[in-house]
Amino acid sequence: MDYIMYEFQTDSTTSEMLIAFLAELPFDTFEEDKNVLKAYIPLSEHNSNIEKEVTALQSLFQFDFNIKNIPYQNWNKIWESNFEPITVGNFCAIRADFHPQFPNFNHQITINPEMAFGTGHHATTFMMIELMKNIDFSNKKVLDYGCGTGILAILAAKMGSKDIDAVDIEKPAYFNTIENNKINDVHQNINTYCGTLENIPKENTYDIILANINRNVILATLDIIYEKLNRGGTILFSGFLKNDTNTLKEALSKKGFYIGSAKNKEKWIALKAYKRY
Repeated sequence: MDYIMYEFQTDSTTSEMLIAFLAELPFDTFEEDKNVLKAYIPLSEHNSNIEKEVTALQSLFQFDFNIKNIPYQNWNKIWESNFEPITVGNFCAIRADFHPQFPNFNHQITINPEMAFGTGHHATTFMMIELMKNIDFSNKKVLDYGCGTGILAILAAKMGSKDIDAVDIEKPAYFNTIENNKINDVHQNINTYCGTLENIPKENTYDIILANINRNVILATLDIIYEKLNRGGTILFSGFLKNDTNTLKEALSKKGFYIGSAKNKEKWIALKAYKRY
């Protein structure tokens, strides 16, 4: 998929506020580096109104910005150059195949990254893994919703799940997940789908759902998520900002979820919730 990148020159405080506003639009990835904020939006979602809305924010905050096209072939290079190994205590290490192995970890995952999520998503992945650490995955039916490179599905398999569905709307993510499943020798446990929740067999329900996407997708599909989660099941959410915590909690409670523990890292939040009996 081709993307449009908005590159903002601003300070860290304004950057945080900008992310809150931009997250209301179809921007799905953010990168921060000193006084630069990069926000990515799929080319298919971009139009003149988006640029007008961004320009209008200059009446509220002080910043300059420019716009760049990011073709898919360059997107892969950005992802690979930005990807750094992720280590969560001594519980799990995630590395690309061009990184050296990490000794003394309970679980080690090797991926061949071919799709960009932005460095900001490392915080959400980290928190999802932290929350997964204390969940019993043995023989549980699991859904990795928005699987990306398949990291969470692979970890669930290594933690004992024998039946996992992984789905992503992006074809590169679909093929990359299949590849990474084979690299980690868990391909027999994971069924990979390209599309949305509607592309998963209707009868499939889950004991655990891992949803590391973004606020807009979570809220838009909350009804389906609720139906897919078995009673008493556990769901982990991440990919949304601190400012969105109350909005998401209210939506979950209204739907019938019980809110459990929460984690925050940098500007991001992860929640554990349960479906009431």
